[in-house]
Amino acid sequence: MKAAVLAVQGDFAEHENVFRKLGCDTLQIRQKRDLEQSFDALILPGGESTVQGKLLRELDMFDTIRTRILDGLPVMATCAGTILLAKQLLDDPTIHLGTLDIAVRRNAYGRQLASFHISGSFGTSKDVSMSFIRAPQIEFCAPGIEVLSEHQGRITAVRQNNQLAMTFHPELGTDLRVAQYFLDVCVSGKTTC
Repeated sequence: MKAAVLAVQGDFAEHENVFRKLGCDTLQIRQKRDLEQSFDALILPGGESTVQGKLLRELDMFDTIRTRILDGLPVMATCAGTILLAKQLLDDPTIHLGTLDIAVRRNAYGRQLASFHISGSFGTSKDVSMSFIRAPQIEFCAPGIEVLSEHQGRITAVRQNNQLAMTFHPELGTDLRVAQYFLDVCVSGKTTC
């Protein structure tokens, strides 16, 4: 199994470490020719969604990545990655990849100083480590999207077929269960974990 991690900006190294611990080979996606390599899944890390979206376009990777996701490539997105996938941004007219049928509000919890860490539920898992850093909020999900996690009534993780998106950072702790869920359900196609 090989997981490709978008490595143009953000916390891509932390994601690589998580997937290596789970026995995956990893590949950094930094330029268009990296997309020609073979990989089984794509990780869109946290960071600055505006910068990442701009770089995807400038480096001519945008259309290729979008097409591959729409064609079924499993993708896991955290924080800024979730903003990249969203079909609608409530506080910004920009649409990036637009493959996930959700509406997102950027920086919904406040500035960097308002960042926080909790243990919460994710699917059937309890006490999952979740770091919220200038996190977005998922305010709308289309019918058929599975809500996997909530915090104080706010949706924090969803799955739509091959796409898993979170407003928090599971990769910043030692808990590997979110990444394992992605590998089991989105990549391998297991119906339960």
